[in-house]
Amino acid sequence: MKTIYKSLLLMGVCSSATVPSMAMTEEADSTHHQPLTETNVKLNEVVVTGLTGQQKLVTSASPISVVSPKQLESQPSTNIIDAISRQPGVSQITTGSGISKPVIRGMGYNRVVVVNDGIRQEGQQWGDEHGVEIDAASVHSVEILKGPASLMYGSDALAGVIVFNSAPVLPMGEMGANVMSGYQSNNGLFDYSLNFAGNKQGFVWNSRYSGKMAHAYKNRYDGYVYGSAYREQSFMQMLGWNHNGGHTHLTLDYYHLTPGIVEGERDEETGILEMPDGFNPKSYGRSLPFQQIHHYKAVLDNMWYVGEGNIKLLAAYQQNRRQEFEESRDECGLDLMLHTVNYDLHYTSPILGAWKIATGINGMWQESVNKGSEFLIPDYRLFDYGLFATATCSINKMNLSGGVRYDHRHLHGDALVEDNADMVERFNNFSRGFNGFSGSLGMAYELLPNLNFKANVSCGFRAPNISELASNGEHEGTQRYEIGNTALKPEQSCQLDLGLDYTSQIVSAQLSLFANRISNYIFSTRLVDSNGNHVITDGSDTYQFTSGDARLMGGEVYVDVHPLERLHIGNSFSYVNAVQLHQPSDAKYLPFTPAPRWLGDVRYEIMCDGRTFDHMYVKLAVDCNLRQNHYYAVGGTETSTPSYTLLNLYAGTDIKSHGRRIASVYASCENITNRAYQNHLSRLKYFDVNKATGRMGVFNMGRNFTVKVVVPISL
Repeated sequence: MKTIYKSLLLMGVCSSATVPSMAMTEEADSTHHQPLTETNVKLNEVVVTGLTGQQKLVTSASPISVVSPKQLESQPSTNIIDAISRQPGVSQITTGSGISKPVIRGMGYNRVVVVNDGIRQEGQQWGDEHGVEIDAASVHSVEILKGPASLMYGSDALAGVIVFNSAPVLPMGEMGANVMSGYQSNNGLFDYSLNFAGNKQGFVWNSRYSGKMAHAYKNRYDGYVYGSAYREQSFMQMLGWNHNGGHTHLTLDYYHLTPGIVEGERDEETGILEMPDGFNPKSYGRSLPFQQIHHYKAVLDNMWYVGEGNIKLLAAYQQNRRQEFEESRDECGLDLMLHTVNYDLHYTSPILGAWKIATGINGMWQESVNKGSEFLIPDYRLFDYGLFATATCSINKMNLSGGVRYDHRHLHGDALVEDNADMVERFNNFSRGFNGFSGSLGMAYELLPNLNFKANVSCGFRAPNISELASNGEHEGTQRYEIGNTALKPEQSCQLDLGLDYTSQIVSAQLSLFANRISNYIFSTRLVDSNGNHVITDGSDTYQFTSGDARLMGGEVYVDVHPLERLHIGNSFSYVNAVQLHQPSDAKYLPFTPAPRWLGDVRYEIMCDGRTFDHMYVKLAVDCNLRQNHYYAVGGTETSTPSYTLLNLYAGTDIKSHGRRIASVYASCENITNRAYQNHLSRLKYFDVNKATGRMGVFNMGRNFTVKVVVPISL
């Protein structure tokens, strides 16, 4: 079993449910080496979160990607979404290097639910310039569920769910610690993290403190990009009690991010991005304008065994506060305070013949308050609940899964009359109620010992968020003035997924295809007047939310060939075609659709089970984004994006002493050729035109060298 765990870690397909303790990993390191290319461990050994609890990946009818601890540890990134954005079918909407929003198969924002510490993360995910408030160092492994996943997670999981798993509790009587630190050359990013965990007679704990700071990044066309610096701090403390009847864990989290705001203003003659006089682009200090985000979270996780089944109760409180400082470092303009209470109660039955059943209720209560002098959304209160029942059944070589769910959400927005000379009514008083049913039915069938076929039909539901319904204000980070639409209807999705998985001694391959039909798909469009000119409000282009019927089709293919034990040749390709039905050519394609993407790499393990060095490897990777000609062109909302290819080089090794790992060292160079490029999902792409060169917007990061060191400490 230890050998299986070890191989899963190395292959990069292991979830937190299958990862052994720190001590077990070290013991496996010291007793037996499993090369990276070992093929005796296949996908059917990987355990993921299913509809009725943990299940093997091979029996899941829905497409799921897993990012292992080793992948997260070795992959250079600027935030946790950036770390997983290389997975097939996953991309990111970015505002500089510090803020990333996840996109699954062409859909993002509130269509993707992020789960951390067992509950859905609630911040300001409706906005372009609002990232995910999670410390990357605290994430042990990641599961990415693609397609409507509303059965377990409710409204908003229309595109899928990203589950960030915490590290498993250590075995009884053990303690462990680790220290990690890294540096990136392009933006001077320096990060560190300290961790201490243990289990003494059932009393368990896990403590982590992390910090990160980066100055402005640079590229070949723009030089240093003023406003792209950021700082991050986080603290996590888990305390709990494991006993024969179950467990009780309390997790406390604090996350603080201070990102700059890129405005893209340039000198008209030279085209150089403007910076204040005397400003040092390599400074780590705060420079106006900037944001300040504080996120507090407390999660109480209880589980009790009931015979062979179990009851789980989760209760959580989150407070998210986002402030924007434009003119003064001491006085903010925008100040949003969001309170969220999450609850989840569900029962999972024992295996009843071939069946296993789970049922429960979950939801949340929210209150958002404007505490500043500027406004984007009104004060609001939200309450929702969802009732669900799911089941799985195993019959010979076939595994069936499915379920139903009912959701109800009520949202009330308060009126606001601004206290100024004009007494302008910024927001109207309104109340909306939304109801929706979700369901899924799928199967996984073993055609041959190495070949599995999967099919799943699912229907999802998403209620409009507060920004889509009632926003009325300027987004500083994106230079957009957005107006909501209280008449919007909920989105309804119906999706078909088909898949094939194949593994052999030399080849591992996966094919996932999907077709998704969405009614009342909500998006924003740039407004133009009768003369075709952009409508300007408070100095920014004006956008308003609207909706239409949409169809998304595409899929992912992954092929890994390992003709030699130490050699891996990996390839993946992702494609999404997202159109709005019954529309003219300029409105045919949906906004924020990622370009077709090919990721390829060749990895060779130089040394295996050496006396001093172990798992020493080198990897050459290609990241090719094809030209995106499918864009939403109404009013110039989007433009086409040229193709580009990035060449990346990675290397790493474990260092051992007396048969135990004492450190891991990773080095990389991304964008080796220093290619100047713009990703189609970069929000900086649509800033002002550089009049000196004719190029529009700000470009992504240039060449970047990274080094990272991880030191485990046995106690």
